[in-house]
Amino acid sequence: MTATTATLADNRPAAPNEPVLLPELSDRGVLTLTLNRPQVFNALSEGLLDALQSALESAAKDSAVRVVAIRAAGRAFCAGHDLKEMRAQPDRVYYSELFDRCSATMKTIATMPQPVIAQVHGIATAAGCQLVAACDLAVAAESATFATNGIDNGLFCSTPSVALSRAVPRKHAFEMLFTGDFISAARAAGIGLVNRVVPDDRLDEAVCELAENIAAKSTFATRSGKDIFYRQLSMKLGEAYAYAAENMACDMMSEDAGEGIDAFLEKRAPVWQDR
Repeated sequence: MTATTATLADNRPAAPNEPVLLPELSDRGVLTLTLNRPQVFNALSEGLLDALQSALESAAKDSAVRVVAIRAAGRAFCAGHDLKEMRAQPDRVYYSELFDRCSATMKTIATMPQPVIAQVHGIATAAGCQLVAACDLAVAAESATFATNGIDNGLFCSTPSVALSRAVPRKHAFEMLFTGDFISAARAAGIGLVNRVVPDDRLDEAVCELAENIAAKSTFATRSGKDIFYRQLSMKLGEAYAYAAENMACDMMSEDAGEGIDAFLEKRAPVWQDR
């Protein structure tokens, strides 16, 4: 991961032929995907959505990828959909397809086996705030701000409401969606939109620490865990416990579970079989 100071201060526009998404895989298995449309606050154009979807789908199939971090170039994380691009094609079919594509990307984040972390600086608005809410984890710089402010432009943030209402308590989501007001990083942490807030100059470091902490765990356990975490949320309590118990019993038969428990009992570091 590059230095946070460069991320926050580099306001230069991307070169005309520069990719809209920059992937980088570390030797620890952390895939960093950098949104790279800084001149328009990384608005989610069709091209950027397609690139992000493709990168996530590829990562989901790649055993070398243990954790994914989504960050952004320039002064902002993401300002939502590219409104200029949208207004250039005032067609209902086009809009439906565009929002379906965006929704597919958000669903991919939830269903892919690797944990996904949002690294947020600057603003995260509308679909940009949706992207933060859709990620499994989020770390924000102290100066970051968040809003689902489509309502200020006469357009309720319907698709962002899906992710937001699942990430934060209902009344907080309702207030954000119906006022369009910006909230601070501290407020975002308080309502559960982000996990933690760090000084601006420690953002890269904090995300790297979190990502590498998870990457060091058993991939079998993290992948199984993410799957059950989201599946059980939609179940009734009894059904959820029955499903979780059966899943845990199956997981106990894995090599990594045996190794992890033996290592604990023998007071040594585990050696995961998936490495």
